[in-house]
Amino acid sequence: MKIRGTFLDEISHDIPHQNWGRKEWDQDFAYMKQAGINSVILIRSGYRKWLTYPSVILMGREGAYQPPVDLVKMFLELSEKYGMDFYFGLYDSGRYWVNGDFRKELDLNKLLVEEVWQAYGQMPAFKGWYISQECSRNTGTIIDMYAGLGEHCKAVSGQLTTLISPYIDGVKNISQYTSETARTSGVSLKKHEKDWGEIFAGIHNAIDIVAFQDGHIEFDELDDFLQVNKQLADKYGIRSWTNSETFDRDMPIKFLPIKWEKLLLKLLAAKRAGMEQAITFEFSHFMSPQSAYLQAGHLYNRYQEYLKELE
Repeated sequence: MKIRGTFLDEISHDIPHQNWGRKEWDQDFAYMKQAGINSVILIRSGYRKWLTYPSVILMGREGAYQPPVDLVKMFLELSEKYGMDFYFGLYDSGRYWVNGDFRKELDLNKLLVEEVWQAYGQMPAFKGWYISQECSRNTGTIIDMYAGLGEHCKAVSGQLTTLISPYIDGVKNISQYTSETARTSGVSLKKHEKDWGEIFAGIHNAIDIVAFQDGHIEFDELDDFLQVNKQLADKYGIRSWTNSETFDRDMPIKFLPIKWEKLLLKLLAAKRAGMEQAITFEFSHFMSPQSAYLQAGHLYNRYQEYLKELE
């Protein structure tokens, strides 16, 4: 099991920014390429008022701030330079859908998709869409929102690939704003299977790939949950990747690069489950030799040793 893709975390609210310019990003794409990564996924194009590109829609309707750099254009250019596929992450309002107004989140993102496709759709590296609203349960009208977003992305772009990366409501699904690392209980395997059977039944015509995050459950639960995820996705004709997180959820400091032994354990579990490939959240902070975290470069070295062992 190899990591073939990474999220690009340029609009985050809980991980420190590295203040990179084009030179640093160019170098990071080179490091990604050396590690065998062939796909990059923008985690979100905007969050609340912060944007990765000068969206007329979001600056006008949401009062978003005009960014000093068009990161979407830069990422697409670097993706083309290094032969990578780029997936565009949608806008997360941080308020509409989380407060139950799924329809407003959907309608706003439909306008965004049209704006983005007109601005960047002709660029060669643009290969698909990432629906950035993450969920773990069948709550509200999440099915309608996912299906509506996926269908609109496909209709606008000539059926380009759509991707989601949900999470499992496990014992490590806990606020980043506390030093606690776990709670007493998480979702049962049976309930998880029921919820995602219902969700997949409603979205399978709109979503091509699912990459569940692997960090919210205990390590000894991985095999069971990953196998259920794979079986459900297969049933509904959805491709299965795994989002093998490269940050550690077991530390009171949130968030630091993961211990190599833990990442290896997760990759091996994904292999046993029959996952197609791994992606990660995310290379630049937690695995890059030029990360602000010194131990990220050491994780990169351990991963390169692992790749050589697989040759």
